[in-house]
Amino acid sequence: MFALQHFMVIPVLTFLGQNVFGSEIINGEIAPDNKMLYMASVQDFDGNHICGGFLVSENFVLTAAHCDDHPIVKLKRVVLGNHNLKKADKNMRIAIKCKHRNYNNVSLENDIMLLRLSTPVQPSKTIQFIKLPFSEMTLNENEKCQVAGWGKTNTYGRSVDDLRVVDVSVISPQVCRERWGHLPPKIICAGGYKTPKGFCQGDSGGPLVCKGMAVGIVSYNKGIPGTKLGNCNYPDVPNVYTDISKHLDWIRMILQGKKYKNLCVSTL
Repeated sequence: MFALQHFMVIPVLTFLGQNVFGSEIINGEIAPDNKMLYMASVQDFDGNHICGGFLVSENFVLTAAHCDDHPIVKLKRVVLGNHNLKKADKNMRIAIKCKHRNYNNVSLENDIMLLRLSTPVQPSKTIQFIKLPFSEMTLNENEKCQVAGWGKTNTYGRSVDDLRVVDVSVISPQVCRERWGHLPPKIICAGGYKTPKGFCQGDSGGPLVCKGMAVGIVSYNKGIPGTKLGNCNYPDVPNVYTDISKHLDWIRMILQGKKYKNLCVSTL
């Protein structure tokens, strides 16, 4: 489903007959050091980057639920405050993982997860929160947004250390469903169709940012059949994100500390 940058022993997820994978930034540029200070690298115990994420409060990072699907690789920490992973030194332990109760690891419906940090994070010159939508919203077709992440810049390339960002345009739900044939509900489509820009393999969980708000979570694109590679050359279907505005009640419930025992798992 998503390709770990350091671990390639993962099963290929087939979504309705089409291989789907997590993301990497294609045809983007290095993000300025003073921008996108909410970006987080979600890592394993050894410090290997597994997925992207973004800081939404002093205690929580939002990411994709499928980032925690690997049977061997376990999410253990989050790195904040530096766009270059080789220079990063702000390591936070993940205390609790809160995966959506209705997440489906085949269809990727409700592909959303909150990670509670072991200690609170205070805003600073290098770390900031990003706003979420206040209510359910609908994006306009062709609206310009951004997506960011770490990793490969082409299908057969190598991962990068510096955060990269690219502009993408919102694609209408009608066009998106026509191209895919079928999609789970509560998604947004942007980039990856009739454009060489978008995401690809290796950095799921990052935010789709529109008008200064995180409105989507990188979920999947179309893979190359018979391989564990996302098609970054570029695919004939749009990139798919989880629609954050459709999950606000669930997010607020977790952020307010409700029902931890029923919805979340300790990692300590």
